[in-house]
Amino acid sequence: MRDVETASEKLARKRGSDDYLVPISRLSDVETKGVTPSIYRIYSLAIIYRSDFHTLLRLYGVDLELAVSDLEISAPPVSHLSDALSAVETAQVPIRMDPGFDPRKTLNFGRMVEQWGTVPLKYLEQLSKTGFTYGYVGSQDLTMYPILPPGSFIQVDESRNRVMEGGWRSEYERPIYFVETREGHVCCWCTLMRDSIILQSHPLSPVAPRIQQYPQDAEVIGQVVGVAMKLGEWRSGSDFSLNPKERESLN
Repeated sequence: MRDVETASEKLARKRGSDDYLVPISRLSDVETKGVTPSIYRIYSLAIIYRSDFHTLLRLYGVDLELAVSDLEISAPPVSHLSDALSAVETAQVPIRMDPGFDPRKTLNFGRMVEQWGTVPLKYLEQLSKTGFTYGYVGSQDLTMYPILPPGSFIQVDESRNRVMEGGWRSEYERPIYFVETREGHVCCWCTLMRDSIILQSHPLSPVAPRIQQYPQDAEVIGQVVGVAMKLGEWRSGSDFSLNPKERESLN
């Protein structure tokens, strides 16, 4: 313990700060009384014991690999550039897809992932979060255009699988649901009518609303709570000029 104190004195002199000093009494408190050392003293101990600073922090429940889920506890009111995860290098994301993946169709993305791997895209950590599933809006699916353009990736909260009736002030607040039908998946607004469900498209969409038997022919997987899309790359002009028969084939 005296050797630790002596070594920390040398480090404190080199750094020009007594914050790095680890007296015998303080080291004893850390070992026997569970006292948490300061970040400066943790650094000194990492140097003296030839240990990794991050490893010592993890002993106290602090992991510098910032989790995306932890960022959700704070919602700053002002738009800003976030550097919170700039130093993080890896994330678990899909690296192998099912060969049956068809980008023209809307589908449950989670079912198409054959293998997860480590790649440098930390913000996509949410893809492995329990309670959520992920979908892909097919390139031929115009049901919720222009709110959800074709090619969008969506996050679906499976706990919100009951259709809400009213309570929203605009179309942007109205819940969008991810629904599985016998023909495939679709993102849409929903309205319940006894034993039927109306799969309602956006007013600007060329896709007509559909009525399905509920729950026999349509299962509400959950509510769309997140979306990732590219802006300015998708154009709908040619699709809007389709005749009614061709539009029907897009469903």
